[in-house]
Amino acid sequence: MGILGWIIIGVVAGWLAEKVMGRSHGLITNLIVGVVGALLGGWIGGTLFNIGLEGFSWQTLLVAFLGACLLLFLLGLVKRRA
Repeated sequence: MGILGWIIIGVVAGWLAEKVMGRSHGLITNLIVGVVGALLGGWIGGTLFNIGLEGFSWQTLLVAFLGACLLLFLLGLVKRRA
């Protein structure tokens, strides 16, 4: 998947995670959260569940979304402690 595909997946996953987690961010933050969430979700899926996802698909978006939600949850825990 090219860089444009990662950006599209990242923005959509970040935006969906923002809505589900009840946060309010901008477009750039959604992109960063979505892409980092996709990497986190892909790493967890590959390491723990032996799931390999490539290309633009609904499964890729789902993994990115779940990773973005996990990232926002973990950031919320860290923020509360500080």
